[in-house]
Amino acid sequence: MKKAKIYIPTKTAMQSGRAKLKYWVLEFETKDPFINPFMGWETSTDTLEEVILKFPNKDAAIEYAKKNNIDFKVIEPKKKKFIIKSYADNFLKD
Repeated sequence: MKKAKIYIPTKTAMQSGRAKLKYWVLEFETKDPFINPFMGWETSTDTLEEVILKFPNKDAAIEYAKKNNIDFKVIEPKKKKFIIKSYADNFLKD
């Protein structure tokens, strides 16, 4: 049975905003990773690891996985805490 994970990707270090992170991703897990003896890299004969499917919401990704008999796990995004500060806080002593 195929295994996959469903999650919202995190932004890269080169992104400042979160505009492109509004979709959910279904990514397959590799079955048989091994170390390539020539290069020393991790490789696999499973071509599904290169398939990444994007969905507009979590429910659509879960429905697709169930319809295609894919064993999946959902990784919920962590909530971000925003600490609102003012410029004057830099000069105030606690």
